[in-house]
Amino acid sequence: MIYEHPLAYLLGIEGAALLRSFTGRFDRDFVDSRIAEIRRLLGDEALAEAAVEVARVDTAEGYRIWSGSYDGPNGLFDLDEPVIGGIVDTLPVGVALDAACGTGRMAGLLAERGHRVLGVDGSPDMLARARARAPLGRFLLGDLRDLPVPDDAVDLVVCSLALTHVPALGPVMTEFARVLRPGGHLLISDMHPEGVRRGFVPPVRRADGTPGRISTYQHSIGDYLRAALSAGLQVRRCEEPKAERARPTWAPSTAEAVRMWDLWPWCLTDLVPEAAEAADGDVPTMVVWHFQLSA
Repeated sequence: MIYEHPLAYLLGIEGAALLRSFTGRFDRDFVDSRIAEIRRLLGDEALAEAAVEVARVDTAEGYRIWSGSYDGPNGLFDLDEPVIGGIVDTLPVGVALDAACGTGRMAGLLAERGHRVLGVDGSPDMLARARARAPLGRFLLGDLRDLPVPDDAVDLVVCSLALTHVPALGPVMTEFARVLRPGGHLLISDMHPEGVRRGFVPPVRRADGTPGRISTYQHSIGDYLRAALSAGLQVRRCEEPKAERARPTWAPSTAEAVRMWDLWPWCLTDLVPEAAEAADGDVPTMVVWHFQLSA
């Protein structure tokens, strides 16, 4: 179980913002405001008793729960699709694997561009939706570390928002290199490691109504590079897109934020908008990689 306390989350944001002041980015008024805000938060009774214990949910269960709403509004899709789509447009049409295809979001993007699509995912519920989205594709149940795909079978592998859920990148990169033809391309989008470190972990509500967090691992930029290079993959491009943080148009009360924070922890940032902007305003949201297998 994970012990989560909204006050700890808010104090973490304040602390990250205060650390920025040591770079000379903020003045004395900013620091004094943060310290005053921390005192106010410590005295807020609505926060004092709002801690929860949250279950760690494995990927299979988490995505089974999430499959019904996964395609709902998701700002991450708006960040990676233009980058990945733009890269795909520069590549030859061929056989493309959507690895950890989920509901077929990337499979649909690839099919629209003329690729023959193969999809692999560990969730039968996600695969059912992928087949409906890309009916001409072939979709298989499988694991990223043991893909049900022959050697040298595809020209392109796309893997979106999945590698933060595997504990080690090496075996997965090795599998991607195995199924790629020489000179083939690999595109990866993932949560940025800085975001994972700050607690941007997919939340779900379990059948009994209690909150859960899908098992997530922080992989540094160096981890991706080391795993890819060891598998014979060369870097072609790396992007770190950032979602623009919208300023709240109204100030929620603590009680209002606490009512939903256990499922959406980041709603708490609306209670401390100035600190949140200072702490996370320039932190990338995602990382997008383009690798190519040696010919």
